[in-house]
Order: sequence, then C-alpha cells, then structure tokens
Amino acid sequence: MSEGQQRKIIHIDCDSFFASVEMRDDPSLRGRPVAVGGSPDGRGVVATCSYEARRFGVRSAMPMAQALRLCPELVVLRTRMDKYKEASEAVHSIFRRFTDCIEPLSLDEAFLDVTGSVLFNGSATHIAEAIRRAVREELGLTVSAGVAPNKFLAKIASDWRKPDGLFVLKPDEVDAFVRRLPVEKLFGVGPRTAERLHRLGLRSCEDLRALDLPTLTERFGVFGQRLFDLSRGKDERPVQPHRVRKSLSVERTFSEDLATEAACLALFPELLSALETRLGRQTLEEAPSRGFVKVRFDDFTTTTAEAPMVGLDREGLTTLLRTAWARGARPVRLLGVGLGFRSQRMPQRQLPLPYGAAGAELERR
Repeated sequence: MSEGQQRKIIHIDCDSFFASVEMRDDPSLRGRPVAVGGSPDGRGVVATCSYEARRFGVRSAMPMAQALRLCPELVVLRTRMDKYKEASEAVHSIFRRFTDCIEPLSLDEAFLDVTGSVLFNGSATHIAEAIRRAVREELGLTVSAGVAPNKFLAKIASDWRKPDGLFVLKPDEVDAFVRRLPVEKLFGVGPRTAERLHRLGLRSCEDLRALDLPTLTERFGVFGQRLFDLSRGKDERPVQPHRVRKSLSVERTFSEDLATEAACLALFPELLSALETRLGRQTLEEAPSRGFVKVRFDDFTTTTAEAPMVGLDREGLTTLLRTAWARGARPVRLLGVGLGFRSQRMPQRQLPLPYGAAGAELERR
C-alpha cells in the first residue's frame, strides 16, 4: 500500500457456521432450530446454533440443558470438528483467490486486506460480493461481509445485515456512522464498562467525543486511549496474515460476587466448557503448552496462576483456580481461564489497579 492510500478491509463471518454445515449436509434440518455442542446431560454448552434456535433465546456458550428448556424442539448435534475444519479450509481457499493478505480469526471468520487490488477495478464491494457468491454456489454456505477503511469498522459492518448480508461503509460515511454507534459496540467495552459509561451519561460515540483524551485517560487508564480513537472511527491495526496466537481465554464478570471458593468451583466447569468450545473453533499451529486462571476479587485486585500444561487439562486448571483463590480468599467478581501457546511466563501477582485501567481492558464482549 502506497503512502496515503485509503485502506480497503473486508471482514467475512460465516453465518452460524457449525449449524450451517450440518444443515447443508442434512437438508432435513433446514428451517428447524438446531444447536451444535455438548451433551445436555452433562455440562455441555452450545457451540453455535441456527437462527431458528436464536428466536427462542438460544445463544452460543449457553448450557445445552438451558437451551433445551428454552426450545424443547431443539435438535442437538454433537460437534464434528473434522468436518468444520474441512469446510473452513474450503472457505479460506476461496479467500486466497482474491488476496494473500488474510488474517484468520477462527474457523469461521477472517479479515482480508484488498487495498491496491486490481480485481473488479479495485472495488472492495465487488470483491466481497464475489467471495459471498463463490462460497454460496461452491460450498452451499452463506457468509456475511463488512467492507470498511479499517478492521474495527469492517467487523461491525459484517454484523450489520446478518445473516447472508453485505454492508459497505465508505470513508466519507464513517464519521456520521460512528457518531450514532452505542458505546457497547466498541471493542473491549463489556457490560461493566458500559455501565460505567452510562453512569457518566455516555451512551453513544458522539457522547464520548465530548470528553478529551486526558479526561478519558484519567477515568479509564490506558483504555481511555482506545475509547478516544474508536469513538472517532480510528483503528490503525494492520491485517496480519501470519499472526501467531499467544493465548486463548474466556472470562466472566459476575453481577453478584462469588462469596466462597466453593461457589467459584461450582461455576468453573461452565467456563472450562466455553474454553473448550473456543479451542475447537481455532486453527492453531501448535498445541497449548501452559494453562492459566485469572481471579479478580471484590477489591479489584487481580491475580493469575499458571502452570505448564499439555492441552486442556480440567483437573490441572481447577487446581490453579484453588491456588489463585487462596491468594485473596475473599469474594470474586471475575473469573478467567485460558491456555498459552508459548513458553513466556505470565505475572503471578498484579498490584491493585483501578477498574478503568485493568478491568476495561480485560472485559470481553
């Protein structure tokens, strides 16, 4: 890309990927509420579900037993990762016809940089249309696409007209579009951060723009810079074709603190199942080499316990939870669990940090 050239980024997201593959392979499932995931008899969770199931309130990462209570007619299918990986590779092979600058995020989504492409006279919109058409006609699957000048906006755009949709955000449309965005749409703003912003009267990006950078940094620490940039539609992150994943984790902030170690242990299997689901959706170049558990207590202190680990070792991760909890032995507001793919050490203990500096950065939508 030459200096000053406008970037053209496409975000592609397969619609209900696991469920769509199952419905493609078994047409009798089409039009029915379908969920793919673990067994409802244990602690299985929903990996993904059809849009028909979503109308009943079924969502990814929900316990499968709860999903069945919401939708008794739900068709529950066990995951077939080999089949999904095969379909994913076929989708990505189509991407490679249009650009080599591809950043996979998981089996079912990726960023594509088509800046400077000569295809379709350089039209990113026409490239996205061609990709969607090829996936539909050749693979029997649908994808949604977002086209925008950066990754942040392209990802929002791909969700704008789901399923099987295309939304294009041109450079001269960015300012007006971003002004209207709810703060919840900003990357890294989870429920707790959104609540803090709302208490300050900040509900849209236009509201956020009324605060200067020093004020945002004072209130939200390092996360204030991100809020400042994203509320103006700015995101300079490049599409990284060879991005190496260092870790994979899930976190949950509780509306009511978990008072005891036993309460943490009771909810921990749900987090482990969610991590297992995320792990299954990734295309990884190496196996996990360590595990870690994060605990944030009610006084906002955060501690992380880690240990060498091969794969997702539930027993080993549960032991790490006990270790981390014992460091504070007080009510817990956030639990996180993850796997690392490199041997670098993680901090065993973090000093107390204000919520704005630590919590906002760690919250996940």
